[in-house]
Amino acid sequence: MTLVKYPDGRIVNYIKKESNKNKNFNKSNLGQSFENDINIANKYYLDNNIAVIYKKPTPIQVVKVDYPSRNKAKITEAYYKTPSTTDYNGLYLNKYIDFEAKSCKELTFSFERIYPHQIEHLNKINSLGGIAFLLIEFSSINEVYLFKSSDLYKLYLDSINGLRKSIKYETIKELGYLINSNNFIRLNYLEQVNKIIDSNK
Repeated sequence: MTLVKYPDGRIVNYIKKESNKNKNFNKSNLGQSFENDINIANKYYLDNNIAVIYKKPTPIQVVKVDYPSRNKAKITEAYYKTPSTTDYNGLYLNKYIDFEAKSCKELTFSFERIYPHQIEHLNKINSLGGIAFLLIEFSSINEVYLFKSSDLYKLYLDSINGLRKSIKYETIKELGYLINSNNFIRLNYLEQVNKIIDSNK
């Protein structure tokens, strides 16, 4: 853990991201590490009254629970009540924020990695004045991009018409916003959200 001391004297523990060079690093945990970085950023934003952004819970219907003892209940069967929309939502500078996060090992983003209803959801948020986007991590080169929902939707329409099956890294680099770190967090994605807000003025 890393101790972060704020100007007001508060000290907060933040979990340091493990290096991919660690010999015990499990590639199956790449998405979890990415999600952890986003959660750390959101906690930092919340602690400093910058934004309120949370990971959405996935609604499930519990069907069966095993009670081996009074204090060890275990869900053994459940199903999703409704299709999930996106990973995160909240409020920043009087704007509704909604986004999906994806981690890719390869230098391309396949449309198989996101559901059509999620793309439609992000597009709807954007059309109603919210800020909607994808956060895409390219784990092999340790880069994360914010990709606007409007650009995603245009390319998605191409995929429906059979013109493309994925978005190349070069396209995401050209149209997207590279996420930088600051002194406290690795993924300072709201810095790039500010650019979207400014461009919409």
